[in-house]
Amino acid sequence: HLSVHEAGKSDCGVKSNIKSIPGVMTIRGCAYAGSKGVVWGPIKDMIHISHGPVGCGQYSWGSRRNYYVGTTGIDTFVTLQFTSDFQEKDIVFGGDKKLTKLIDELQELFPLNRGITIQSECPIGLIGDDIEAVSREKSKEYGGKTIVPVRCEGFRGVSQSLGHHIANDAVRDWIFDKSAPEASSKFEPTPYDVAIIGDYNIGGDAWSSRILLEEMGLRVIAQWSGDGSLAELEATPKAKLNILHCYRSMN
Repeated sequence: HLSVHEAGKSDCGVKSNIKSIPGVMTIRGCAYAGSKGVVWGPIKDMIHISHGPVGCGQYSWGSRRNYYVGTTGIDTFVTLQFTSDFQEKDIVFGGDKKLTKLIDELQELFPLNRGITIQSECPIGLIGDDIEAVSREKSKEYGGKTIVPVRCEGFRGVSQSLGHHIANDAVRDWIFDKSAPEASSKFEPTPYDVAIIGDYNIGGDAWSSRILLEEMGLRVIAQWSGDGSLAELEATPKAKLNILHCYRSMN
């Protein structure tokens, strides 16, 4: 809408500059939408659980053209939707046991997944489920498997932008800070290693950028996060240069 600027009012009276209301679908999204739909969701060889009622996961499912290479349901999972499908009893008694069972089922059904993230919806933060404890417990049980709890409950931010930052902080805390030394020893660096940061390969954008960079003689060791993988996330600190596409989504 249009609004006349008034002296002393910096926002010009724009009515959209308000927090998203939890549980209400708005065009601006929420922290969960930013984390699951933008940052983590395109990482293709990890399974991303929408932890909470089915609606948020359904809303985020297949709505973006994050192109990727792989066999869906075998070693890549971007277009699949995994949810803990919270019911009223889960709100009352907590969902930690349900989450534990879900991770066990995923391991049995999709043994080639490289890692799991837990994308928290609003009720998880409201009832205080300890998703970090579940993540540590199941990671240890499965031999140090990467399982990342993401505190991206929708009520946390004005829009999806904070969800981007929460997701990136989770990469720092649960991927970089927990990378095993043997994983880095397998990586052989070159002087020309670069990472493409903040490109979600919407319709193949990151592929186009990658072709140009490689024709220049650079080696792209990671894409964040379109057509990206857990191994690429782990390799990123070895890059000589980070090429930043979208600062609003990758700090």
